[in-house]
Amino acid sequence: MEMQSLASALEASLDPAQNKKAETVLLEQQKDPDFSLRLLQIAASDQWTATARLASALYFKNYIRRNWTDEDGNYKLPEDTANAIKHELIGLMIRVPANIQYQLGDAVGVIADSDFWRRWDTLVDDLVSRLTPDNARTNNGVLQVAHSIFKRWRPLYRSDELFTEINHVLSKFGEPFVQLLSSTDMLIDQNNSDKTVLSQYFSTMNLMTKLLYDLSVQDLPPIFEDNMQSVTSLLHKYLVYDNPLLHSDSDNEAGLQEFVKSGIFEVLVLYAEKYEDAFGPFVEQFIGSSWNLLTTVGLDTKDDILVSKALQFLTSVTRMSQHAHTFNNDDTMSQVIERVVLPNLSLRDSDMEMFEDEPIEFIRRDLEGSDSDTRRRAATDFLQQLLAQFHKLVTDVVLRYVNHYLSDYAKDPSARWKSKDTAVYLYSSIAAKGTVTASQGVKSINELVNVLEFFQTHVAGDLMSEVNVEPILRVEAIKFLYVFRSQITREQWRDAFPMVVTQLGSSEYVVYTYAAIAVERVLALTDDSKQAVVSQADVEPLSAQLLQHLFQLIESNPDPAKLQENEFLMRCVMRVLVVIRDGVVPITDNVLAHFIKITQIISPNPANPRFYYYHFEALGAFIRFAAPSQPEKLENGLYPIFGNILQNDVQEFVPYVFQLFAALLEANPAGTLTTYYISLTQPILSLELWASKGNVPALVRLLSSLIARGASQIAESGQLQYILVIFQSLIATRTNEIHGFELLESIVAHFTPSAIDPYFITILQLLFTRLQNSKTDAFTSRFVRLYHSVSARVDRGLGADWFISHANRVQDGIYVQLYLSIILPDTQKLVRPLDRKIAAISLCKTVTDSSAFAEKYKKGWGFTCEALLKLLENPPILATTDDTVVDHDVDDMSFGVGFTQLQTIKRSARDYWPDVTEVKSWVGRQLQDANARQGGKIKDFATQRLSESPQALEILSMYMSR
Repeated sequence: MEMQSLASALEASLDPAQNKKAETVLLEQQKDPDFSLRLLQIAASDQWTATARLASALYFKNYIRRNWTDEDGNYKLPEDTANAIKHELIGLMIRVPANIQYQLGDAVGVIADSDFWRRWDTLVDDLVSRLTPDNARTNNGVLQVAHSIFKRWRPLYRSDELFTEINHVLSKFGEPFVQLLSSTDMLIDQNNSDKTVLSQYFSTMNLMTKLLYDLSVQDLPPIFEDNMQSVTSLLHKYLVYDNPLLHSDSDNEAGLQEFVKSGIFEVLVLYAEKYEDAFGPFVEQFIGSSWNLLTTVGLDTKDDILVSKALQFLTSVTRMSQHAHTFNNDDTMSQVIERVVLPNLSLRDSDMEMFEDEPIEFIRRDLEGSDSDTRRRAATDFLQQLLAQFHKLVTDVVLRYVNHYLSDYAKDPSARWKSKDTAVYLYSSIAAKGTVTASQGVKSINELVNVLEFFQTHVAGDLMSEVNVEPILRVEAIKFLYVFRSQITREQWRDAFPMVVTQLGSSEYVVYTYAAIAVERVLALTDDSKQAVVSQADVEPLSAQLLQHLFQLIESNPDPAKLQENEFLMRCVMRVLVVIRDGVVPITDNVLAHFIKITQIISPNPANPRFYYYHFEALGAFIRFAAPSQPEKLENGLYPIFGNILQNDVQEFVPYVFQLFAALLEANPAGTLTTYYISLTQPILSLELWASKGNVPALVRLLSSLIARGASQIAESGQLQYILVIFQSLIATRTNEIHGFELLESIVAHFTPSAIDPYFITILQLLFTRLQNSKTDAFTSRFVRLYHSVSARVDRGLGADWFISHANRVQDGIYVQLYLSIILPDTQKLVRPLDRKIAAISLCKTVTDSSAFAEKYKKGWGFTCEALLKLLENPPILATTDDTVVDHDVDDMSFGVGFTQLQTIKRSARDYWPDVTEVKSWVGRQLQDANARQGGKIKDFATQRLSESPQALEILSMYMSR
């Protein structure tokens, strides 16, 4: 009955209507110590529905990701359970269907990250023992497991530990792999007329090409190098192999034959780029075969990946000078452009179908850089590599074709618009040098062409004309400006920018989206002096209309999934708000209403992480610039929707909401907590909220902001002890220790010594235990900073003496050990200017104000002086306050369920001593004032206690005489 209940809950978890209830059931079931093994049992058994089995495999994968080991690599599951999973998993993967196999393979990869090979040294032997001479299904299961483990090596940096692991694998797996490669080849030949059997063996060959890449990715294995001729012969055989039984029935979906050939090309690219000495003698045959393939393959979508991989191989070969010379004449280059480049650059019917039926997918493939496996991208890369090798030759040949296509277009513009599209795209491909950067577009251009002249003559008209322009040509015109935006001057952008903005009014989805993309990137563009190319003054007069139109486009389809589809529009909203800054204040009501409406629509069903990331970034910018002048309006408008998100536990949004709550609080010029925030304090102290790692950084910021405004109220309500429970849980883990220190520093900064005093010995016990048993560099650095934060606050009743008295109550005499072995030496390791400033203030106040150092730690007084002077040799230079929003490309970030920092409201490090700007001068004044106040004692101490350090005494005397 329990298994039936679990299977039903798993199946329901895939249904959006039942998901929440199912998750509650599954969380309860997780308390069973055998939960993970029961998941495997359901995935393995055909007594359950296919949906339940797949859901079980999915849940198992995610459960293992969360629960396999802690941050120190220790099992979070009982060790016997972990061993049972490893024992069962391999055999199970061999038996289950491919879709379940794939999910379990990911789980194997997670386990391998932790355990392989030291804690799972039997795995390779187990895999090898299960390989058979001719059972394709069993072999495919084994190879899938092997690929799940070995593909982890692809992105890793070289290290001794990594090569030890690889050599361990090769010593056991290398020979059987080569033998299986040969036997699979023979079995394919023997069964070339039996489609079912042939497909199974071709699946084996597909997995083996992936493994060939995995095993070679870090270094060429000796067993492959010794057998290079036979390996390359086999690769070439299957590169040119063709069997009608393996042809895909679909024009759109690639088949096994295409997958195997694509995998072979990936191996060839790797070998050409990394192992030229060993692979070089065998390259020529592959160049000819690649050329034949590219000149004979059709334009069907199913061949796109294969064609792009073939082009990537030719691109790699072109970098090899001994092979590149093949292309170095006009006739050959013309053939390459005409027969290989142009067919793969030109728009196909399938591209236009996608333009009309799946416009957002068309945009993502064409613009984002996710198109590395599209024909256009690969052909462009190939062309640009040829350009790098034969600059003038390629430019001359390509310009002939550009002019030819422009002339063809001119004969009948309405019918031959594809010719112009090809011409503009082809021209852009050779005009740009290097990659298109996210921030600047193309930074370097081909000096043999004139980009602006080409734009004015052939492209600008497609933006200025109101009628009779094909939408795709408008897109190419916008894209031309987008790509070459850094080559256009501020004055030229004054004319061009309105043309792009106008395209937001297009009825064509792709056109107005490209316009939004271009507007956003141009608004983010700066010149060499970091000044905006399009300024706030340029944008502000049209911002109300621009934002209103963008919001209308976003809200045009109220279906939650469709509304979230187009993140480019929301990114443009964000950028406009960042640029106009407090120019949003006059239109606050309208902007606020749209944000509330969109948040309400998407909250029940978060569907596109990019969209809601930019939504909350835009909302952050709005709060940042509008809230200081009208905090109550934004608070009253946003509190209800934020409250609903928390109440309904919309996990994807919760970390963003906590950041926005903090931003609202910090933006309110009132110095106290409102009733709403007072009522919010108790709920956010719930340990359940802090159990989610994604919530922690945002909660720490919010709680720190609450403490800064309402420390006395929190103390009076007895909530400080609950905050310290949270601190204790944070400080216990490496993942959260920095957040624990951030919270503790807020407590030290804002609570009175009398409020902190009852708890501080316990706090120190926790910190000292970590320092003794499991300290990290980050922990030590933050501990030293914390010490200085306490030591520097003499005026608030803290200071070095206060810390000393509490430390020595934990263990008599421990302070001296800490000070000499950790605090003083690690102070010099502080890097951030603000940390070094706090340390300088702390050390200075120790010298001038500490009774313990004046009377008891006399040598320590001298050591402290020397540490202070050494710190001042490289005085902290504090950055001037900069209100610029730092731009981050979301594609460079990890985001989703978890914590993602909102850049528009990112809080700069807090400086609790803003009046101390010139640290050296401040230290000099403090020393002089203390010396005068204490009747010359500081000078006397220096003379007595620095007698063995005459240079330090001289420097200190200079400070005191300034």
